[in-house]
Amino acid sequence: MPTTTQQPASPATEMKAAGAPALTVQNLSVFFNNQQVIKSASLDIAARAVTAIIGPSGCGKSTFLRALNRMHELNPEARMEGHIRLFGDDVYARHVEAVVVRRRIGMVFQKSNPFPTMSVAENVTVGLRLNGVRNRKRLAERTEQSLRMAALWDEVKDRLHAPAISLSGGQQQRLCIARALAVEPEVLLMDEPASALDPLATAKIEDLIVQLKKDYTIVIVTHNMQQAARASDFTAFFYLGELVEFGPTAKIFTSPSQKRTEDYVTGRFG
Repeated sequence: MPTTTQQPASPATEMKAAGAPALTVQNLSVFFNNQQVIKSASLDIAARAVTAIIGPSGCGKSTFLRALNRMHELNPEARMEGHIRLFGDDVYARHVEAVVVRRRIGMVFQKSNPFPTMSVAENVTVGLRLNGVRNRKRLAERTEQSLRMAALWDEVKDRLHAPAISLSGGQQQRLCIARALAVEPEVLLMDEPASALDPLATAKIEDLIVQLKKDYTIVIVTHNMQQAARASDFTAFFYLGELVEFGPTAKIFTSPSQKRTEDYVTGRFG
């Protein structure tokens, strides 16, 4: 019988199988012109878990998040030092295109931003179509899968061809999550995804985050201490661009090692 040659697993595949961190951040510094916004931050972001980034306004939370998938490069005044690896792959290697990084590390923004001239279904599949997917069956399957993962399918399955902006604010945000999931990223970044939503819609987003971590690595920036405590497994506290403390969420909120962390999570400042 002819033997088949098995292809060796890629380093990234081997790291996933071994339960390695999804993202390894080493000595990350981010500058805008001469202003240093992130100061030599280092941490490992666990795979298939939720990591919350907390801290007062202006402490560098969103900048840190955007550096993870090179979104800050859209600002010509930004520059970065240090290393970020996604399952061992250098996100900032010269041969790696930013668009490839953003495909592997998706992002959901604070304000829902569906494409207003597109339907619900078109919004979900826009990334796939930009990547050359034309098979209608594949697009339809991925639309349903992504909307189900975003806990939105039952609400919009009869409105797939309606304008995306006809949905409520909470539905639009979940639609943006479905759009990010459609291209099958490995990590999903969320920048204050529920800050503009009412309590009911916020609860749905939080429930969704907990469900999604079964299959995805999630990093969420939030100013809501209760949300971080409810939805995350790990928490990183930033203050004035410095990573002050990082660890399991339960420890950060009940017995932090740093006084600045304790003062912040107990509401003494921020």
